[in-house]
Amino acid sequence: MQLPGPGVMGPPQDREEALAVLRRAVELGVNHIDTAQYYGPDVANDLIREALHPYPADLAIVSKVGAVRDAQGAWLPALQPHELRAGVEDNLRSLKIDQLAAVNLRLLGPEAGDHQPPPLEDQLAEMVALRDEGLIAGVGISNATADQVETAIRLADIVCVQNPFSLVDQHDRPVLERCAAAGVAYVPFFPLGSAFPGMPKVTDQPAVREVADRLGATPAQVGLAWLLRQSDNVLLIPGTSQVAHLEQNLACADLELSAEDLTALQAVSG
Repeated sequence: MQLPGPGVMGPPQDREEALAVLRRAVELGVNHIDTAQYYGPDVANDLIREALHPYPADLAIVSKVGAVRDAQGAWLPALQPHELRAGVEDNLRSLKIDQLAAVNLRLLGPEAGDHQPPPLEDQLAEMVALRDEGLIAGVGISNATADQVETAIRLADIVCVQNPFSLVDQHDRPVLERCAAAGVAYVPFFPLGSAFPGMPKVTDQPAVREVADRLGATPAQVGLAWLLRQSDNVLLIPGTSQVAHLEQNLACADLELSAEDLTALQAVSG
């Protein structure tokens, strides 16, 4: 999501750096890339294809459907079954692949306004049909409530849930725990707090900064390391447009948080 231009619209400010980020990620062992056709739109997928095609055999490219962009950059709902199918087909075409490792059905939140999406059951049925046809290997769901996750587990045997979760926003912990019990990957977006101005940020928290200073790490690395310690089914997708920042993010996997550190971090209110 960080690779296109400002507002996730248009070309990257530094195209060569964006391509280098993708290539360096794979060099360092990253085998899960989260994308969407509407990042750009089209830009993120075009960059992935240019940087990495033909793809490594173990690379899981995961996309999402349920929205499109207009010329002004607004995020518009696209949740009708035929729109979900078109979204998957657009991803396959732009990425130049025959099958996506998984596709998340991105549900609408309060931003939907008066828009009335089709029943969740109809949306999931189309996703299952796409899986049965071999266009996607797994179905996921994003921005989902606990009840919607239960429905998706029951009707679509989902492989992943992508919801907001971080040190400063832990309201979704019951869903994380349900996913762990069901063997479903949990993919936290906004892993360092909301990207929107004025919203809490993990890196601004005094406890996080104190732990980072003690460990000789960055606050972002501490926040990401904390997420990895929550459960074995957590998959991180921190975005970046710079190679140096990518390498910093990946270093969080080697950051050892002590019991004292975890206690201090858990005290962060969210």
